[in-house]
Amino acid sequence: MSVYVVSEVEILDEAQGQRYRELAQESIARHGGRYIVRGAAPAVLEGTFDEHQRVVVVEFPDRDTAERWYGSAEYAEALALSKTALRRRLLLVDGVA
Repeated sequence: MSVYVVSEVEILDEAQGQRYRELAQESIARHGGRYIVRGAAPAVLEGTFDEHQRVVVVEFPDRDTAERWYGSAEYAEALALSKTALRRRLLLVDGVA
């Protein structure tokens, strides 16, 4: 069953953010993931959402693969860079069968 990594993200440093995107994209592809939504500004129907944030959704084939990606050596550099390049909430959610 597909699993989704959902990120609500605000870029704090454009140059670092671009480097993060490049590294993350490469690591996601190497782990069988694909972008469903990338950098979208959502239309807020209920609640609040910071206008500076964007939404990213990545699909992985299953939870194990997504968790391996997040802890992988391929993603490690991007993950370290994310600490200064962005502010985000990162969620892992299961799809439905």
